[in-house]
Amino acid sequence: MEELNTNEYLRGIVLNLPDSPGIYQYLNHEGIIIYVGKAKNLKRRVYSYFSKDHQSPKTRILVSKIADIRYIVVKTEEDALLLENNLIKKYKPRYNVLLKDDKSYPSICVTNEYFPRIFKTRKVIRNGSSYFGPYSHVPSMVAVLELIKKLYPLRTCSLALTPENIQAGKFNVCLEYHIKNCKGPCIALQSHEEYLANIAQIKEILKGNTQIISNLLLKEMQSLAEEMKFEEAQRVKEKYDLVENYRSKSEVVSNVLHHIDVFSIEMNEDCAYINYLHITNGCINQAFTFEYKIRTHESKKELLQLGIAEMRERYKSTSKEIIVPFEMDMEMEGVSFTIPQRGDKKHLLELSLLNVKQYKLDRLKQTEKLNPEQRSTRLLKEIQEQLHMEKMPVHIECFDNSNIQGSDAVAACVVFKKAKPSKKDYRKYIIKTVVGPDDYASMQEVVRRRYSRILNEQGEMPDLILTDGGKGQMEVVRQVIEDELKLNIPIAGLAKDNRHRTSEIMFGFPPQNIGIKQGTPLFHLLENIQNEVHRFAITFHRDKRSKSQVASALDNIKGVGEKRKTELLKTFKSVARIRKASMEEIAAVVGEACARNVKEALDNPKNDEHINK
Repeated sequence: MEELNTNEYLRGIVLNLPDSPGIYQYLNHEGIIIYVGKAKNLKRRVYSYFSKDHQSPKTRILVSKIADIRYIVVKTEEDALLLENNLIKKYKPRYNVLLKDDKSYPSICVTNEYFPRIFKTRKVIRNGSSYFGPYSHVPSMVAVLELIKKLYPLRTCSLALTPENIQAGKFNVCLEYHIKNCKGPCIALQSHEEYLANIAQIKEILKGNTQIISNLLLKEMQSLAEEMKFEEAQRVKEKYDLVENYRSKSEVVSNVLHHIDVFSIEMNEDCAYINYLHITNGCINQAFTFEYKIRTHESKKELLQLGIAEMRERYKSTSKEIIVPFEMDMEMEGVSFTIPQRGDKKHLLELSLLNVKQYKLDRLKQTEKLNPEQRSTRLLKEIQEQLHMEKMPVHIECFDNSNIQGSDAVAACVVFKKAKPSKKDYRKYIIKTVVGPDDYASMQEVVRRRYSRILNEQGEMPDLILTDGGKGQMEVVRQVIEDELKLNIPIAGLAKDNRHRTSEIMFGFPPQNIGIKQGTPLFHLLENIQNEVHRFAITFHRDKRSKSQVASALDNIKGVGEKRKTELLKTFKSVARIRKASMEEIAAVVGEACARNVKEALDNPKNDEHINK
């Protein structure tokens, strides 16, 4: 009855919502905000939550928890976007995406002091100091600090350099002054005005405006040269060269590109990764990748909208152009969205995508180091997707034959569970019904024997069967699995090139080549399975051939049974050594009469072909 009342109450709110942009908030029975969303049309958006069955389990759970709805009407979609972002940060609702703010990235601090200091830090203290960053690529931060150090001699001490303390003569110069890394502002050897002029130029560099500094230095150098001050002009030229060298190594796209934001996004099931680049004077002066924890069914567009609002607010960006990878269903006053197809802007978007993909890969590797099973699951899901399988192939079996000119024909089956070899489940087979080197017939015999037995014993069937061969092997296995045993097990073929390396993977009937890129973890997994079954089959074949050769040499000797044969091999290690041994040495193991028989039999040239030399 209570549930019915709740549904009627919510229905009344939904039907009376306005058709205008705004923010909606879902509350649970305790009155806690569990979800915040934005909408171009509040009524249509909220109604969609209650008018259909949702595929996402997370969304179904969210809807079941809703006990009340609140909303805020705003003028524009941009206002809704900003308000949504602020409310999510304020209330941290359980079912909203959560910005995972990695505070481990360092920034560059310019302190709010009479003689400011510059250093890297991981703490942001709101005391009037200026912060530039964070730098997700630490070498870039180190490079810009090195440039600043070479261009401008600044103090590194933490002394309280106030005008009163300097005038009172409280300080002495340190080693940094003597090695010319500092001009001695502590004892008034450098004026406050000159020092602050340097700081102003440093801030321009940190903002990415290196072109401005380069132009200033070039003008100063030319002016000094005109005044015949060649030594001073040379020192300025050295600084100019430093700036130009730094600019050439940084990502310079085109000097005409100015004040542009670039965004790109990558997703997996649980997280969204968004990369942000800010371009000034053709240089990237801000690059950062951040992560959202997905809670419900947010689309790429919705997540990228959140990311754009968050980053532009955080870094106080006023760029009038935003480069994005796809069409955005959002409007921002005075801002245009660009989806470049070619040229420098396309290069910037590709660079952003490269960064976000690398970040996603790095995070994946970090996670998989902590949880190795996660990597296995990812690879198996990739196989499932590539082969369009209904079920993830947790249990994979692979077969291979081994014979030399039809002798001692054997086969092997290896089993991989959760992408790892399950050696206790490996099986060896001696071919019984096939005469001569017939790989197809041998494969059918082994597959028939294995799965007939599993059927009789009601054992565990594999999710995927791999054959060590091409289309022909796949077809003969299919005939046994589907036509004879009436089983529905996916079959794939692993073919090798003329260098005996895994070259292609086939699936389906008729078999089609599945374009799995060589060198990827997924390709390596399938390659490892093929190599493992080949190794196991070859090892078994060698053992059997060796044993059959030894057995044929000793089994035909009168008076030599299993016990005496074992004793002889245990003592002499091989038939070749028994043959070379003297009568007395053999007699010491099996007795004189038997030793005579062994010696006569092994000295017979007809036995040479049986001896394991």
